[in-house]
Amino acid sequence: MSAGGLSRRRVAASSSQGPDEDDAWGLNGGSNTSPSSHAPSPSVSTNNLAHAGSAFAGGSKIAYDPRDLINEGEEDARQGGKAPRLTIMEEVLLLGLKDKQGYLSFWNDNISYALRGCILIELALRRRIALVKDTNRRSLPPSERVVEVIDTRLTGETILDETLKMMKQTETSGEKLAINTWVDLLSGETWNVMKIGFQLKQVRERLAKGLVDKGVLRTEKRNFLLFDMATHPVADVHTKDGIVSRVTTLLTFTTSAVPASALDKEGTQARHMRAVCLAVSAYAASVLDNAFGRLTYEEREAAFQRCEDIMNEFMTWPIGTSTATGSATARGRRREASRIGMGSSGTGREAVLGLVQEVKKEAAGEEDLCFELVSGVLEVLSKLDSLL
Repeated sequence: MSAGGLSRRRVAASSSQGPDEDDAWGLNGGSNTSPSSHAPSPSVSTNNLAHAGSAFAGGSKIAYDPRDLINEGEEDARQGGKAPRLTIMEEVLLLGLKDKQGYLSFWNDNISYALRGCILIELALRRRIALVKDTNRRSLPPSERVVEVIDTRLTGETILDETLKMMKQTETSGEKLAINTWVDLLSGETWNVMKIGFQLKQVRERLAKGLVDKGVLRTEKRNFLLFDMATHPVADVHTKDGIVSRVTTLLTFTTSAVPASALDKEGTQARHMRAVCLAVSAYAASVLDNAFGRLTYEEREAAFQRCEDIMNEFMTWPIGTSTATGSATARGRRREASRIGMGSSGTGREAVLGLVQEVKKEAAGEEDLCFELVSGVLEVLSKLDSLL
Protein backbone atom coordinates (compact mmCIF):
# COMPACT_ATOMS: atom_id res chain seq x y z
CA MET A 1 0.00 0.00 0.00
CA SER A 2 1.42 3.35 -0.96
CA ALA A 3 1.88 6.52 1.05
CA GLY A 4 2.79 4.72 4.26
CA GLY A 5 -0.57 2.99 4.55
CA LEU A 6 -2.50 6.28 4.84
CA SER A 7 -5.38 5.07 2.69
CA ARG A 8 -5.99 2.07 4.96
CA ARG A 9 -6.37 4.27 8.04
CA ARG A 10 -8.67 6.62 6.14
CA VAL A 11 -11.02 3.72 5.50
CA ALA A 12 -10.87 2.68 9.14
CA ALA A 13 -11.60 6.25 10.28
CA SER A 14 -14.64 6.53 8.02
CA SER A 15 -16.04 3.09 8.82
CA SER A 16 -19.49 2.95 10.36
CA GLN A 17 -18.44 0.12 12.70
CA GLY A 18 -17.85 1.08 16.31
CA PRO A 19 -14.63 0.53 18.25
CA ASP A 20 -16.00 -2.48 20.04
CA GLU A 21 -16.51 -4.33 16.80
CA ASP A 22 -12.99 -3.44 15.62
CA ASP A 23 -11.57 -4.75 18.89
CA ALA A 24 -13.48 -7.98 18.39
CA TRP A 25 -11.60 -8.44 15.14
CA GLY A 26 -8.30 -7.90 16.91
CA LEU A 27 -7.65 -4.62 15.08
CA ASN A 28 -5.98 -1.59 16.56
CA GLY A 29 -8.13 1.50 16.93
CA GLY A 30 -7.37 3.44 13.71
CA SER A 31 -5.79 6.87 13.92
CA ASN A 32 -7.81 9.79 12.62
CA THR A 33 -6.68 10.95 9.23
CA SER A 34 -8.12 13.35 6.72
CA PRO A 35 -9.43 12.39 3.29
CA SER A 36 -7.01 12.71 0.39
CA SER A 37 -8.88 15.65 -1.06
CA HIS A 38 -8.16 17.63 2.13
CA ALA A 39 -4.68 16.36 2.88
CA PRO A 40 -1.96 19.01 3.19
CA SER A 41 0.95 19.14 0.81
CA PRO A 42 3.65 16.44 1.22
CA SER A 43 6.12 19.28 1.61
CA VAL A 44 5.01 19.78 5.24
CA SER A 45 7.98 19.29 7.59
CA THR A 46 8.14 15.90 9.27
CA ASN A 47 9.04 17.64 12.52
CA ASN A 48 5.46 18.91 12.79
CA LEU A 49 3.68 15.84 14.01
CA ALA A 50 0.06 14.96 14.52
CA HIS A 51 -1.12 18.36 15.77
CA ALA A 52 -1.28 19.86 12.28
CA GLY A 53 -4.78 19.72 10.83
CA SER A 54 -6.95 20.05 7.79
CA ALA A 55 -10.17 22.06 7.92
CA PHE A 56 -13.43 20.43 6.80
CA ALA A 57 -16.62 22.23 5.81
CA GLY A 58 -17.90 21.93 9.38
CA GLY A 59 -14.82 23.66 10.75
CA SER A 60 -13.43 20.58 12.54
CA LYS A 61 -9.81 19.52 12.16
CA ILE A 62 -8.37 16.05 11.72
CA ALA A 63 -4.87 15.29 12.95
CA TYR A 64 -2.38 13.61 10.67
CA ASP A 65 1.26 12.58 10.62
CA PRO A 66 3.16 14.33 7.78
CA ARG A 67 5.40 11.26 7.52
CA ASP A 68 2.38 9.48 6.01
CA LEU A 69 2.44 12.00 3.16
CA ILE A 70 5.82 10.96 1.81
CA ASN A 71 6.16 11.36 -1.93
CA GLU A 72 4.93 8.18 -3.56
CA GLY A 73 7.66 8.23 -6.19
CA GLU A 74 10.34 8.35 -3.50
CA GLU A 75 8.75 5.45 -1.65
CA ASP A 76 8.56 3.36 -4.80
CA ALA A 77 12.19 4.05 -5.63
CA ARG A 78 13.37 3.02 -2.17
CA GLN A 79 11.32 -0.17 -2.14
CA GLY A 80 12.09 -1.22 -5.70
CA GLY A 81 8.52 -0.86 -6.92
CA LYS A 82 5.01 -0.18 -5.65
CA ALA A 83 3.57 -2.17 -2.79
CA PRO A 84 0.70 -4.31 -4.12
CA ARG A 85 -2.88 -3.56 -3.20
CA LEU A 86 -3.22 -6.96 -1.52
CA THR A 87 -0.62 -8.79 0.51
CA ILE A 88 0.27 -12.43 -0.13
CA MET A 89 -1.55 -13.38 3.08
CA GLU A 90 -4.74 -11.73 1.83
CA GLU A 91 -4.50 -13.41 -1.57
CA VAL A 92 -4.03 -16.85 0.02
CA LEU A 93 -7.02 -16.20 2.29
CA LEU A 94 -9.13 -15.16 -0.70
CA LEU A 95 -8.28 -18.38 -2.52
CA GLY A 96 -9.47 -20.35 0.50
CA LEU A 97 -12.73 -18.47 1.04
CA LYS A 98 -16.01 -19.79 -0.32
CA ASP A 99 -17.29 -16.96 -2.51
CA LYS A 100 -20.93 -16.89 -1.41
CA GLN A 101 -20.70 -18.46 2.04
CA GLY A 102 -17.77 -16.27 3.08
CA TYR A 103 -15.85 -18.68 5.29
CA LEU A 104 -12.95 -21.13 5.06
CA SER A 105 -13.20 -24.89 5.12
CA PHE A 106 -13.56 -26.16 8.68
CA TRP A 107 -11.22 -29.06 7.83
CA ASN A 108 -8.27 -26.94 6.74
CA ASP A 109 -5.59 -27.25 9.45
CA ASN A 110 -2.74 -25.80 7.38
CA ILE A 111 -3.85 -22.32 6.45
CA SER A 112 -3.17 -20.68 9.82
CA TYR A 113 0.44 -21.86 9.87
CA ALA A 114 0.95 -20.98 6.21
CA LEU A 115 -0.37 -17.45 6.76
CA ARG A 116 2.28 -16.84 9.43
CA GLY A 117 4.93 -17.87 6.93
CA CYS A 118 3.42 -15.47 4.40
CA ILE A 119 3.86 -12.63 6.90
CA LEU A 120 7.62 -13.19 6.93
CA ILE A 121 7.64 -13.49 3.12
CA GLU A 122 5.79 -10.18 2.74
CA LEU A 123 8.15 -8.38 5.12
CA ALA A 124 11.16 -9.79 3.25
CA LEU A 125 9.82 -8.76 -0.16
CA ARG A 126 9.22 -5.26 1.20
CA ARG A 127 12.84 -5.21 2.35
CA ARG A 128 12.02 -4.86 6.04
CA ILE A 129 13.71 -8.05 7.24
CA ALA A 130 16.58 -10.18 5.95
CA LEU A 131 18.97 -12.88 7.07
CA VAL A 132 21.95 -12.02 9.21
CA LYS A 133 25.00 -11.80 6.95
CA ASP A 134 27.15 -14.49 8.48
CA THR A 135 29.35 -16.79 6.39
CA ASN A 136 28.67 -19.64 8.82
CA ARG A 137 24.97 -19.56 7.95
CA ARG A 138 25.62 -21.63 4.81
CA SER A 139 26.30 -24.66 6.99
CA LEU A 140 22.63 -24.54 8.06
CA PRO A 141 19.49 -25.29 6.04
CA PRO A 142 17.81 -22.08 4.83
CA SER A 143 14.96 -22.50 7.32
CA GLU A 144 17.37 -22.45 10.29
CA ARG A 145 19.18 -19.23 9.38
CA VAL A 146 18.81 -16.20 11.65
CA VAL A 147 16.57 -13.21 10.81
CA GLU A 148 17.14 -9.53 11.55
CA VAL A 149 15.22 -6.30 10.96
CA ILE A 150 16.90 -4.03 8.40
CA ASP A 151 14.24 -1.32 8.04
CA THR A 152 11.83 -0.26 10.78
CA ARG A 153 9.61 1.91 8.56
CA LEU A 154 5.99 0.85 8.95
CA THR A 155 4.18 -0.75 6.00
CA GLY A 156 0.66 0.47 6.79
CA GLU A 157 -0.56 -3.13 7.11
CA THR A 158 -1.51 -3.77 10.74
CA ILE A 159 -0.35 -7.38 10.99
CA LEU A 160 2.93 -6.70 9.19
CA ASP A 161 3.72 -3.72 11.41
CA GLU A 162 2.84 -5.64 14.57
CA THR A 163 5.21 -8.43 13.57
CA LEU A 164 7.95 -6.00 12.58
CA LYS A 165 7.78 -4.24 15.97
CA MET A 166 7.84 -7.57 17.79
CA MET A 167 10.92 -8.69 15.89
CA LYS A 168 12.69 -5.40 16.54
CA GLN A 169 11.91 -5.55 20.26
CA THR A 170 13.32 -9.07 20.38
CA GLU A 171 16.53 -7.87 18.74
CA THR A 172 16.75 -4.97 21.16
CA SER A 173 16.64 -7.45 24.03
CA GLY A 174 19.69 -9.15 22.50
CA GLU A 175 18.02 -12.15 20.81
CA LYS A 176 17.80 -12.97 17.12
CA LEU A 177 15.79 -15.99 16.05
CA ALA A 178 15.79 -18.33 13.06
CA ILE A 179 13.15 -18.43 10.33
CA ASN A 180 11.49 -21.65 11.48
CA THR A 181 11.48 -20.41 15.08
CA TRP A 182 9.67 -17.23 14.08
CA VAL A 183 7.02 -19.08 12.08
CA ASP A 184 6.43 -21.42 15.05
CA LEU A 185 6.24 -18.55 17.55
CA LEU A 186 3.85 -16.50 15.42
CA SER A 187 1.67 -19.61 15.09
CA GLY A 188 1.76 -20.40 18.82
CA GLU A 189 3.56 -23.68 18.13
CA THR A 190 5.93 -23.54 21.09
CA TRP A 191 6.38 -25.25 24.44
CA ASN A 192 8.23 -22.26 25.86
CA VAL A 193 5.72 -20.43 28.07
CA MET A 194 8.01 -17.38 28.03
CA LYS A 195 7.47 -17.11 24.25
CA ILE A 196 3.72 -17.66 24.12
CA GLY A 197 3.17 -13.89 23.87
CA PHE A 198 4.70 -13.91 20.38
CA GLN A 199 1.65 -15.63 18.94
CA LEU A 200 -0.35 -13.54 16.48
CA LYS A 201 -4.01 -14.15 17.28
CA GLN A 202 -7.06 -14.01 15.03
CA VAL A 203 -4.94 -13.62 11.89
CA ARG A 204 -7.61 -14.94 9.54
CA GLU A 205 -10.31 -12.70 11.00
CA ARG A 206 -8.04 -9.65 10.92
CA LEU A 207 -7.06 -10.30 7.31
CA ALA A 208 -10.72 -10.69 6.37
CA LYS A 209 -11.53 -7.40 8.12
CA GLY A 210 -8.73 -5.73 6.16
CA LEU A 211 -10.19 -7.07 2.92
CA VAL A 212 -13.57 -5.64 3.93
CA ASP A 213 -11.88 -2.26 4.38
CA LYS A 214 -10.35 -2.60 0.92
CA GLY A 215 -13.74 -3.38 -0.62
CA VAL A 216 -12.89 -6.94 -1.63
CA LEU A 217 -15.13 -8.67 0.94
CA ARG A 218 -18.29 -7.69 2.78
CA THR A 219 -19.52 -8.69 6.23
CA GLU A 220 -22.63 -10.74 6.89
CA LYS A 221 -23.96 -12.78 9.80
CA ARG A 222 -24.90 -16.42 9.33
CA ASN A 223 -26.60 -18.74 11.77
CA PHE A 224 -24.73 -21.97 12.53
CA LEU A 225 -27.19 -23.99 14.61
CA LEU A 226 -26.73 -22.54 18.11
CA PHE A 227 -24.77 -19.40 17.37
CA ASP A 228 -24.32 -16.58 14.87
CA MET A 229 -20.99 -16.06 13.14
CA ALA A 230 -19.70 -13.19 11.05
CA THR A 231 -18.85 -14.31 7.52
CA HIS A 232 -17.21 -12.47 4.65
CA PRO A 233 -18.57 -13.26 1.17
CA VAL A 234 -16.68 -11.93 -1.82
CA ALA A 235 -17.87 -8.46 -2.84
CA ASP A 236 -15.31 -7.78 -5.58
CA VAL A 237 -15.44 -10.87 -7.78
CA HIS A 238 -13.00 -9.40 -10.32
CA THR A 239 -10.22 -9.18 -7.73
CA LYS A 240 -10.53 -12.83 -6.76
CA ASP A 241 -10.86 -13.91 -10.39
CA GLY A 242 -7.65 -12.05 -11.13
CA ILE A 243 -5.81 -13.96 -8.41
CA VAL A 244 -7.18 -17.29 -9.64
CA SER A 245 -6.20 -16.42 -13.21
CA ARG A 246 -2.64 -15.47 -12.19
CA VAL A 247 -2.11 -18.68 -10.23
CA THR A 248 -3.60 -20.88 -12.95
CA THR A 249 -1.54 -19.20 -15.67
CA LEU A 250 1.66 -19.55 -13.65
CA LEU A 251 1.10 -23.28 -13.20
CA THR A 252 -0.02 -24.07 -16.75
CA PHE A 253 1.97 -21.89 -19.17
CA THR A 254 4.25 -23.83 -21.52
CA THR A 255 6.83 -21.30 -22.70
CA SER A 256 10.21 -20.42 -21.27
CA ALA A 257 9.09 -16.76 -21.06
CA VAL A 258 6.75 -16.03 -18.15
CA PRO A 259 3.51 -14.47 -19.45
CA ALA A 260 2.49 -11.10 -18.00
CA SER A 261 -0.93 -12.54 -17.10
CA ALA A 262 0.76 -14.73 -14.47
CA LEU A 263 2.11 -11.68 -12.62
CA ASP A 264 0.80 -8.80 -10.56
CA LYS A 265 0.53 -5.34 -12.09
CA GLU A 266 3.51 -3.71 -13.76
CA GLY A 267 5.67 -1.84 -11.28
CA THR A 268 4.84 -4.08 -8.32
CA GLN A 269 7.77 -5.08 -6.14
CA ALA A 270 9.40 -8.40 -7.13
CA ARG A 271 6.57 -9.50 -9.44
CA HIS A 272 8.02 -12.91 -10.31
CA MET A 273 9.02 -13.79 -6.76
CA ARG A 274 5.57 -12.77 -5.55
CA ALA A 275 3.97 -15.07 -8.10
CA VAL A 276 6.14 -17.95 -6.87
CA CYS A 277 5.34 -17.26 -3.21
CA LEU A 278 1.61 -17.01 -3.87
CA ALA A 279 1.46 -20.37 -5.65
CA VAL A 280 3.63 -22.24 -3.13
CA SER A 281 1.92 -20.65 -0.11
CA ALA A 282 -1.52 -21.51 -1.51
CA TYR A 283 -0.33 -25.08 -2.01
CA ALA A 284 1.01 -25.29 1.56
CA ALA A 285 -2.24 -23.78 2.87
CA SER A 286 -4.28 -26.44 1.04
CA VAL A 287 -6.29 -23.87 -0.93
CA LEU A 288 -4.70 -24.34 -4.35
CA ASP A 289 -7.50 -26.72 -5.36
CA ASN A 290 -9.88 -23.78 -5.36
CA ALA A 291 -8.02 -22.19 -8.28
CA PHE A 292 -8.34 -25.25 -10.51
CA GLY A 293 -12.10 -25.44 -10.91
CA ARG A 294 -12.00 -25.16 -14.70
CA LEU A 295 -9.12 -27.57 -15.29
CA THR A 296 -9.46 -31.21 -16.30
CA TYR A 297 -8.06 -33.97 -14.12
CA GLU A 298 -4.90 -34.25 -16.23
CA GLU A 299 -4.41 -30.48 -16.20
CA ARG A 300 -4.86 -30.36 -12.43
CA GLU A 301 -2.26 -33.07 -11.88
CA ALA A 302 0.18 -31.30 -14.19
CA ALA A 303 -0.45 -28.00 -12.37
CA PHE A 304 0.19 -29.59 -8.98
CA GLN A 305 3.38 -31.12 -10.32
CA ARG A 306 4.46 -27.72 -11.68
CA CYS A 307 3.86 -26.19 -8.25
CA GLU A 308 5.98 -28.87 -6.57
CA ASP A 309 8.73 -28.32 -9.14
CA ILE A 310 8.65 -24.58 -8.40
CA MET A 311 8.71 -25.23 -4.68
CA ASN A 312 11.71 -27.52 -5.00
CA GLU A 313 13.61 -24.94 -7.04
CA PHE A 314 12.90 -22.01 -4.72
CA MET A 315 13.18 -23.66 -1.29
CA THR A 316 16.90 -24.15 -1.92
CA TRP A 317 19.57 -21.46 -1.94
CA PRO A 318 20.89 -20.42 -4.36
CA ILE A 319 17.56 -20.89 -6.10
CA GLY A 320 17.46 -23.23 -9.08
CA THR A 321 19.76 -25.87 -7.56
CA SER A 322 17.20 -28.49 -6.56
CA THR A 323 18.20 -30.80 -9.43
CA ALA A 324 21.77 -30.88 -8.20
CA THR A 325 20.76 -31.57 -4.61
CA GLY A 326 18.11 -34.06 -5.64
CA SER A 327 15.38 -32.52 -3.46
CA ALA A 328 11.92 -33.82 -4.27
CA THR A 329 9.03 -35.13 -2.24
CA ALA A 330 7.69 -38.65 -2.62
CA ARG A 331 4.37 -37.18 -3.64
CA GLY A 332 6.17 -35.13 -6.29
CA ARG A 333 7.88 -38.22 -7.71
CA ARG A 334 4.53 -39.99 -7.97
CA ARG A 335 3.03 -37.03 -9.81
CA GLU A 336 6.07 -36.87 -12.09
CA ALA A 337 5.55 -40.51 -13.02
CA SER A 338 1.89 -39.80 -13.64
CA ARG A 339 2.76 -36.77 -15.79
CA ILE A 340 5.16 -38.83 -17.90
CA GLY A 341 2.55 -41.56 -18.21
CA MET A 342 0.10 -39.03 -19.65
CA GLY A 343 2.61 -38.15 -22.33
CA SER A 344 3.29 -34.61 -21.09
CA SER A 345 6.04 -32.73 -22.92
CA GLY A 346 9.14 -31.26 -21.33
CA THR A 347 7.87 -27.70 -21.62
CA GLY A 348 6.99 -27.70 -17.92
CA ARG A 349 10.65 -27.86 -16.95
CA GLU A 350 11.51 -25.06 -19.37
CA ALA A 351 8.79 -22.90 -17.85
CA VAL A 352 10.14 -23.42 -14.33
CA LEU A 353 13.69 -22.60 -15.41
CA GLY A 354 12.43 -19.46 -17.15
CA LEU A 355 10.76 -18.42 -13.90
CA VAL A 356 14.01 -19.03 -12.00
CA GLN A 357 15.91 -16.77 -14.39
CA GLU A 358 13.38 -13.94 -14.03
CA VAL A 359 13.52 -14.11 -10.23
CA LYS A 360 17.32 -13.97 -10.32
CA LYS A 361 17.02 -10.71 -12.26
CA GLU A 362 14.86 -9.27 -9.47
CA ALA A 363 17.34 -10.21 -6.77
CA ALA A 364 19.68 -7.55 -5.40
CA GLY A 365 22.85 -9.35 -6.48
CA GLU A 366 23.90 -12.93 -6.00
CA GLU A 367 23.74 -12.62 -2.22
CA ASP A 368 20.25 -11.22 -1.70
CA LEU A 369 19.57 -11.84 1.98
CA CYS A 370 15.88 -10.95 1.62
CA PHE A 371 15.26 -13.49 -1.15
CA GLU A 372 17.35 -16.02 0.77
CA LEU A 373 14.99 -15.53 3.71
CA VAL A 374 12.03 -16.19 1.42
CA SER A 375 13.63 -19.49 0.38
CA GLY A 376 13.93 -20.42 4.04
CA VAL A 377 10.23 -19.75 4.63
CA LEU A 378 9.27 -21.83 1.58
CA GLU A 379 11.35 -24.67 3.02
CA VAL A 380 9.39 -24.41 6.27
CA LEU A 381 6.07 -24.46 4.40
CA SER A 382 7.17 -27.46 2.35
CA LYS A 383 7.32 -29.53 5.52
CA LEU A 384 3.65 -29.21 6.40
CA ASP A 385 1.99 -32.59 6.88
CA SER A 386 -0.15 -32.30 3.73
CA LEU A 387 2.98 -32.14 1.55
CA LEU A 388 4.72 -35.24 2.92
